[in-house]
Amino acid sequence: MDIIELLKLMVEKKASDLHVRVPSPPVLRIDGNLVPLQELPSVTPRDAELALEHITTPEQRDTFAKEKELDFAYSIPGLARFRVSVMWQRGTISLAFRLVPFETPSIDELGLPQICKQLILKPRGLILVTGPTGSGKSTTMATMIRHLNENSARNVITIEDPIEYLHHNIKCIIAQRELGGDTKSFDIALVHTLRHDPDVIVVGEMRDLETISTAMRAAETGHLVMGTLHTTDAPQTVDRIIDIFPPSQQQQIRLQFSQVIEAVLSQTLLPRANGQGRIAAFEIMIASPAVRNLIREGKTFELHNVMQLSSGEGMQTLDQALADLVKKKIVTLEEAKMKSSHPERLRKLLEFQYGAAKR
Repeated sequence: MDIIELLKLMVEKKASDLHVRVPSPPVLRIDGNLVPLQELPSVTPRDAELALEHITTPEQRDTFAKEKELDFAYSIPGLARFRVSVMWQRGTISLAFRLVPFETPSIDELGLPQICKQLILKPRGLILVTGPTGSGKSTTMATMIRHLNENSARNVITIEDPIEYLHHNIKCIIAQRELGGDTKSFDIALVHTLRHDPDVIVVGEMRDLETISTAMRAAETGHLVMGTLHTTDAPQTVDRIIDIFPPSQQQQIRLQFSQVIEAVLSQTLLPRANGQGRIAAFEIMIASPAVRNLIREGKTFELHNVMQLSSGEGMQTLDQALADLVKKKIVTLEEAKMKSSHPERLRKLLEFQYGAAKR
């Protein structure tokens, strides 16, 4: 099994992911579906070991031996970059590759909401991009950084695990730090980043209390901070941020968060109805006075109502976004219902707005 040939095949077939796992043949994920490469032999333990040796440095292999897992980026010049995750399973090595194109797409090329252009040019505050694993959060953030880089002169520092999209200075000066190679943890990196005169800080993942606390403090002191969380919608995101703090601090954090938050973009990927690729559906919460007030008062359960009625300010619920994609025949009703947390609400929305839903 030649791992480089497999990665070339992955690019050729426009797969988002490649899985190399004993004792199955290699498996591609194409448009969200797992496609086993049945024409290839099953992966042996030795195949997986050789694949790992071929794409890692001795230092990376030492880390894997100690930690039992490893995340890093791997490039094939002229082809693509890959985010690689390695783990042990049942005594054998398992590798997962995520394709990262060399060129960062633009907001318009990906069809992202136009409000992304306004948000990334804000002088300060906190922008959160959320969604399940593999929903395209890193790509959304990279396209927003590209827009900033093309339109404003700022000092941008990113902290990533690992670095996916590479950014080159256009109007901005951009430093990209990778967990493991450049820094030991998100929270330590964030503290030191504040000493490098940043205008914009991008945190790959807001994993713990220390990182979230420092990010909020940075947003409070005049920086624009962008980060990701694994939450599915805006109210859940607000609750996750507040709940990570001890109960005695939560009222103060509600107040602080309501002041620094600028937007929550929650996204999910759906296969297109024509079978050609996938498209993202976005829930968009903008920090209007009404939204800030609900966060401050702990009434996150009312946020969806405000978002549903505030389309003029650029807001929408995920169900509104899904209904719009169904109406335009970009995705099927069945796929939209699978991605909705409230399928019945989605059906009613389609009936009310478009008269287009079918049971």
